[in-house]
Amino acid sequence: MSQNLRSQAPKSQARSAARLGAVQALYQQQMEGTRLAKLLDEFHQHRLGRVIEDEEYAEADVDFFDDVVSGVDARRDEIDAMLTARLAEGWTLLRLDKTMLQILRAGTYELIARADVPKASTISEYVDVAKAFFDDREAKFVNGVLDAVAKEAGR
Repeated sequence: MSQNLRSQAPKSQARSAARLGAVQALYQQQMEGTRLAKLLDEFHQHRLGRVIEDEEYAEADVDFFDDVVSGVDARRDEIDAMLTARLAEGWTLLRLDKTMLQILRAGTYELIARADVPKASTISEYVDVAKAFFDDREAKFVNGVLDAVAKEAGR
């Protein structure tokens, strides 16, 4: 994914980095129960745009990162209800991989709250995030779920 990030325009690259960071932050919040203010501060100070384990992280659009993470945190029940309605019968959010759940939450938030970002861009970006962690089958799953969410949200 980092190769792909370098070839994008700076604003687009910064938003891509913000989305990846948001998924990582939301994952950490779920696993450790980190309070939102502490989580945002930790990512601002130590993650976004830093070099970690010899890997350089792209500069992130910090305001966009904050909006996605804070928005998912504030609207988690609404987002989870929308996602649950999109899952196959018998599936629950608890059955999803924890990283996959955060990708879907962040994408759903963006689709319902960020009308300034084109629907196709949002879906494509989160499919790319999914590809950083999973294979094509899961990336197609992300595409299908977020497309259904977009239609429900009138986008």
